[in-house]
Amino acid sequence: MTDISAKTRVEWLRREIGIHDHAYYELDAPTIPDSDYDALFRELRELEATHPELATPDSPTERVGGRPLAQFAQVTHAVPMLSIQTETDTNAYGAEHFDTRLRRELDMTDAAEVEYVAELKFDGLAVSLRYVNGVLTQGATRGDGVTGEDVTQNLKTIRDIPLRLAENAPPLLEARGEVYMRRDDLLRYNEQAEAKGEKLLVNPRNGAAGSIRQLDPNIAAKRPLRFFAYGIGATEGWSLPDTQKELLDALAIFGLPVCPHHVVARGWRELADFHKRMGEERSRIPFDIDGVVYKVNSIALQNRLGFRSREPRWAVAHKYPAEEARTTVLAIDVQVGRTGALTPVAKLQPVFVGGVTVSNATLHNEEEARRKDVRVGDTVIVRRAGDVIPEVVAVVLDARPVQAATDDLFAEAPVHPPFELPDTCPQCGSHVEREEDGAIARCSGGLICPAQARGALLHFAGRRAMDIEGIGDKIVDQLIKGGHVKTPADLYTLTAPALASLDRMGEKSAEKLIGAIEKSRHTTLARFIFALGIRNVGESTARSLAYRFKSIAALQEADAAALEKIDDIGPIVAESIVGFFAEEHNREEIARLIGAGVHWEEQKESETSATGTLAGMTFVLTGTLPNLKREEAKELIEAAGGKASGSVSAKTSYVVVGEEAGSKLDRARELGITILDEAGLLQLLRGESS
Repeated sequence: MTDISAKTRVEWLRREIGIHDHAYYELDAPTIPDSDYDALFRELRELEATHPELATPDSPTERVGGRPLAQFAQVTHAVPMLSIQTETDTNAYGAEHFDTRLRRELDMTDAAEVEYVAELKFDGLAVSLRYVNGVLTQGATRGDGVTGEDVTQNLKTIRDIPLRLAENAPPLLEARGEVYMRRDDLLRYNEQAEAKGEKLLVNPRNGAAGSIRQLDPNIAAKRPLRFFAYGIGATEGWSLPDTQKELLDALAIFGLPVCPHHVVARGWRELADFHKRMGEERSRIPFDIDGVVYKVNSIALQNRLGFRSREPRWAVAHKYPAEEARTTVLAIDVQVGRTGALTPVAKLQPVFVGGVTVSNATLHNEEEARRKDVRVGDTVIVRRAGDVIPEVVAVVLDARPVQAATDDLFAEAPVHPPFELPDTCPQCGSHVEREEDGAIARCSGGLICPAQARGALLHFAGRRAMDIEGIGDKIVDQLIKGGHVKTPADLYTLTAPALASLDRMGEKSAEKLIGAIEKSRHTTLARFIFALGIRNVGESTARSLAYRFKSIAALQEADAAALEKIDDIGPIVAESIVGFFAEEHNREEIARLIGAGVHWEEQKESETSATGTLAGMTFVLTGTLPNLKREEAKELIEAAGGKASGSVSAKTSYVVVGEEAGSKLDRARELGITILDEAGLLQLLRGESS
């Protein structure tokens, strides 16, 4: 029987989390620190796990994703999701044309004015949310207007969307609205994705639509998606409001987010004023809009006007001129990011678009550049929205420069060849590696690549690597800017006077840092291998390599076959290691480090590795543990003789699962591997059965 106190606590936690979600996601005014919010969320999950009978579909814990779907089920809309007619005249006359047509259909005199509601036209993905007795039971895409796709699990991950409406909501309510992504959220997401070497989102619209149509809800859960409600479908047990404005107000009272940028307007002039004003504020609005929507305010008049095909006669979308422009591609350069990712960038004939003069536009990656077939000399359409990096939308093929062919079989041929990403890094000359999906190409230079210098130096000096205390972001930035350091080996040539000349670095601090650098010359082979920053080589793999090969010289000569004999190394990791040591630059840098006095003793398997409570066991960690940080958990596992691996395989002994566990959990279930929580791991560490 459920403990009364547990039930009361669960109900209180859900209400409290709902209050904080509303403050953070709708009011943009957080009321508690993230750590306090996380503690509330963890407590709720633990109580629901202990008392599964208390779990409900409207719990905040339903937002974290779930198992991937095989495919989307089809949903027939009880009330069709209509599209809206577009007014193609983008100036003030667009509003006048709409108003004139409506007054004519309503047989109104020239002096009479229609009352409207003017709203923003969001650039996202239209969806329908079905609430039964206040609880979200289904979410669907528009589809063809009659039939959409069931994307309930993905929509539940959006914090803007309430899982339960306010108590005054009708027994059945289908709310219609738009899933969108703010531009600042997109930029933050892409910065984090680039740092992790993950695929970037092209623009807010594609990011929103693509996230909702992912079969894996965990992907949607990681994306910064938001939602605005603007209409209804089927309803029961509710007397509809008399006006569109009252309808929007009611949706907000029920707990649904409604965009504050809407007004009641009388006549076409007030509509045109709203269109003009929002156009002027467009770049300051944090999300993309491509126009405004005019709707007759009176619901009775809406019903009288009715529909034309699948479009309501009482509404129109008055668009803005596209924030696009034509220009010419002068060159295609390749930029190298701080993680080594290569990005083709079109150098353009400067053109004014989206309120600024644009001379560069991203082509995102090699795959995208080839798909659009952008070439030097092409006339292209460039788009810019707010602060998002300008992008090339398409090539105007009819304007592509051509030359007469020498062969009579062909009338003409393009002047410039298709774009190809170079095989060597434009910054350091290192070999370019391409990932399996072909989307991301990356410089293998690592240690010696100037574009990656900052990240390489911070990683090399990190606590888990060479452990040079005092080397942080600000120091590294000053060392690079001042020309003191380019690669890790340069750290061992620094002098105290040179360090003392840095901003906020006195003589004592300089001497202390020199001491830390000196101390780091004596290390372990495993730390040294990890410090090199070889892609896909973490601490556990570095230890395995050190124990197997005993020296850096032997590791440098190892081929993929020899590497794959090690338990936690597969083809991808082996390829990364072989590729790294194939670069002469990296070999030279290693020689410089050894020449600077970096040394280690022969790597031996520790006693705890052979006899500890976790000896012979391999663990994979996924998600956020309630109390232990991931590094702390790894340290405990390894101190007890176990191995912490980054990927799940048939050789994995246990998968330790925390909050927001990802695909590794699904893989563990497929392979039948034992799954532990943090408490289970601690039991094993104490030598108790889990």
